[in-house]
Amino acid sequence: MLQISDNADKLIRKMTMKNGLIDGGLRIGIKAGGCSGLSYTFAWEPGPREGDQVFEGPEGSRVFVDPKSYRFLQGTTLDYDMSLVSKGFIFNNPNAKSSCGCGTSFSV
Repeated sequence: MLQISDNADKLIRKMTMKNGLIDGGLRIGIKAGGCSGLSYTFAWEPGPREGDQVFEGPEGSRVFVDPKSYRFLQGTTLDYDMSLVSKGFIFNNPNAKSSCGCGTSFSV
């Protein structure tokens, strides 16, 4: 399971509409690299790909995750920080043993 917070849900819905992706959503993936070994990737997409896990936010936003990335994201809560100091997605990932200071990479 991947949880989507209210703040993340609002931003995902806003951005999919802005990009004309009425049935689309946010793709989240994991790739090798970053200062901690693995890093998160993002893309706005018109729909899920075959084999994707699809998660829905409280108000209907959608997040697509490929099977390989889901191994590292299972149990994660996706949030969005709306403060003036640091706007951006926040991953509360129980699989991460450590993460970098900016929160965009992690190790398992």
